[in-house]
Amino acid sequence: MTAEATLLGLFSIVLIDLVLSGDNAVVIGMAVRDLPGRLRRRAILMGTLGAIGLRVTFTILAALLLSVPFLRALGGVALFWIAAKLLGGEEEEARVGSAASFWQAVTLIIVADFTLSLDNVLAVAGAAGGHLGLLVFGLMLSIPILMLGSAAIAQLLNRWPWLSLLGSLVIVWAGAQLISHDPRVHAWLNWPLWAWFALGLAMMAALRGLNRWQARRTAP
Repeated sequence: MTAEATLLGLFSIVLIDLVLSGDNAVVIGMAVRDLPGRLRRRAILMGTLGAIGLRVTFTILAALLLSVPFLRALGGVALFWIAAKLLGGEEEEARVGSAASFWQAVTLIIVADFTLSLDNVLAVAGAAGGHLGLLVFGLMLSIPILMLGSAAIAQLLNRWPWLSLLGSLVIVWAGAQLISHDPRVHAWLNWPLWAWFALGLAMMAALRGLNRWQARRTAP
């Protein structure tokens, strides 16, 4: 790889990590926003390490994962569910203790990391062009972006709770992109991206309604 190609790959990887790791940071920040300071730091650390571990695993298994039918589509639907769960964080927080909330946050983070890390790995691997050093750099760069980004997002959400809706919309958009990029789905339903986004919003609204109904039924 020439020096020019290396610099171009380096620049591309930085942009990819900033854009694609942002989705992970939004999920982590929203999941931990209601946790006390100590538990929030632990959850962010566990979420970040989980994301990096998944990306290393996906780098090794990328070719195999791409052959799994509807994997991206299933991940997109999972993100719709996560967006609905995170938007209802305040209601659920009132019904569970801090320890339970901590493990709920970690569970949501792991599911989201599994879903979002595949596209990140594929994009970084493509930009690295087979250069192992650039690939490792891309993975390592994800760590500070995820940790600093998710902590900052959690603080913003605590200061301005209405941003939770914006964060959920970002997550739904990421889910719509995953579904629209799934080759099996694209061959079957060639919908535009906005249509998948609209479907995701409808699913999120339906899940939020179901959560509210269940909360009212179980309320004392």
